[in-house]
Amino acid sequence: MTRTRFEVANKLQGESLVRKGLLRSYKDRPQLRIVPDLNVVKLGGHGIIDYGREVVLPLVEEISSLTTRFKMLIVTGGGVRVRHIMDVGLDLGMPTGVLAELAGKISEQNAIMLSILLSPCHGTRIHTSDLLELPMLLELGVLPVMHGTPPYGLYEHPTEYGAIPPHRTDTGAFLIAEVLGARNCILVKNVDGLFTKDPTHFPDAELIRDISASELLTMNLEDMVLETKLVELLPYARNIHEIKIVNGHVPGSITRALEGGPVGTVIRAR
Repeated sequence: MTRTRFEVANKLQGESLVRKGLLRSYKDRPQLRIVPDLNVVKLGGHGIIDYGREVVLPLVEEISSLTTRFKMLIVTGGGVRVRHIMDVGLDLGMPTGVLAELAGKISEQNAIMLSILLSPCHGTRIHTSDLLELPMLLELGVLPVMHGTPPYGLYEHPTEYGAIPPHRTDTGAFLIAEVLGARNCILVKNVDGLFTKDPTHFPDAELIRDISASELLTMNLEDMVLETKLVELLPYARNIHEIKIVNGHVPGSITRALEGGPVGTVIRAR
C-alpha cells in the first residue's frame, strides 16, 4: 500500500534538502548580520596566553583602552595544555570526538582567567549559548570573553589524517564571526603573520602579506600558523571576507588592525 507523506504547505515542500538545484537557488540570498560592527579578536593560547603576564598584561591594557571605541568579542585558545592532553589522549587511543571534548576544557579555563583580568573594563565570561544575547550585552557595555573551541564535541568531524580534531579555536573564532556577521576576525599570534615555513625554526621563511584562501590551499604548506579547516571554510563565508593575523607581542598590533591599518597577513576569501 502506497502511503502519501504528510506535508505542510511551504516553498520546500517535498524537497530532500540536498538537491543541488535547490541549494543553488539560495546561493545569493542575503543573510541577517546580527552584530555587523563586532570585532572578533582571538588570543592564541600557545602564542599569547601561555607566555603569562609579560605578554598578556600589556594586551589586557591595550584591549581595555579600545573598549570605548570598538565593540569586541574576545575569544581564547588553549595552548600548551591542549598539546599535553592531546598527547595523552592520542596515546590512549581516544576518538576524535573525545579529544575535542578534552581540548575545549582547556580553552575554557583561559577564557575564565582572561575575563577576570578584563573585569575592570567589564570583561565578562560568556558561553556559546549566550552568543545571541550579544547585542544586548554590548549595549550594556559588557566586554564578552569566551573560549574558541567549537561545540562539536563528540560530534566532531572525522579527520583526513590521524585523530586531532580539525575544528579548533581559530576555526571557532571564524565561525563565531561568520554567524554574527562581524566586521572583523583577527587572530592574535606570536609571529608577524603567515610564513611559508615556521619562522622559529627556518630563518629563510618568507612572510606572506596578502593571499587568497584558494592560493594558500594550493601552496599545500607543511605547516601554518592557523588551522587548515579555517582556510577551507573561508571561501564559503557570507559575511567574513578576510582573516587578519597580527603579532600580539608587538604593542599596538590589535589597535592597528581595528583601525584598518596594516597587519601582518590578510587571508582573503577570494
